[in-house]
Amino acid sequence: MNQPANEAGLRILVVDDEPAIRRALRPPLMELGFQIAEASRGEEALVVLRSAPYDAVLLDVNMPGIGGIETLRRIRAASPRLPVLMLTVRDQEEDKVEALELGADDYVTKPFSTRELIARIRSAVRRMRAPARREDAPIEIGEIHLDPLKRIVTRRGEAIKLTRKEFDILYCLMSRAGRVVTYAKLLTAVWGADFREEVEYLRTFMRQLRKKIEDDPSNPVYLLTDVSVGYRFADAPMLKDAGNEGTKEPESDTAG
Repeated sequence: MNQPANEAGLRILVVDDEPAIRRALRPPLMELGFQIAEASRGEEALVVLRSAPYDAVLLDVNMPGIGGIETLRRIRAASPRLPVLMLTVRDQEEDKVEALELGADDYVTKPFSTRELIARIRSAVRRMRAPARREDAPIEIGEIHLDPLKRIVTRRGEAIKLTRKEFDILYCLMSRAGRVVTYAKLLTAVWGADFREEVEYLRTFMRQLRKKIEDDPSNPVYLLTDVSVGYRFADAPMLKDAGNEGTKEPESDTAG
């Protein structure tokens, strides 16, 4: 995997109490030109982050001491834009949701592939470096074009007829392309805080939206599910790897 010139020398802080994880990550990241620093506890990570600038943090959720979630909270208070990716295990859905709600940019589930991890790091850094987008600016990703002012969506140049709520869901996801939007956050943004627990209600709308957006709604390319956590709209790099198993749609979301 070639290192893009504008990513050479990225400074990455790896925070994990397992030495084996840190040892496993060090060679492939350094081979790509990343500069790696390490910490085994959240308290140590906060000291390291005050000593030098970093481009991204890989932060384990389960650590002794203050732990990953509280460390994230303190990082966000000090550095709101610093990309932070959480390292979690497969059955930690509540931790994933809490981390995303606190401002984590993404998460990677252990065991993870180095390729997936590097892609997530690059995506988070790209989003942080990208110029701020006006809320009313059109969005174009792949073959989908959305105009917030005119409230028009087209695919391959042909207009797609969406209900108001379908449009609002799509705009919320496309404006955060590549990032997970939790069920609660999406429901709150579109319907209000009183609906933040209505996940099945949201799934109904997502099924209808996929029928209008996707060529094959049962194998979505754009509107992806992060199981038990939320949805994300694929960004351009993700579209090149639409077969990623981590974004496959569970049967409960595609049925009906």
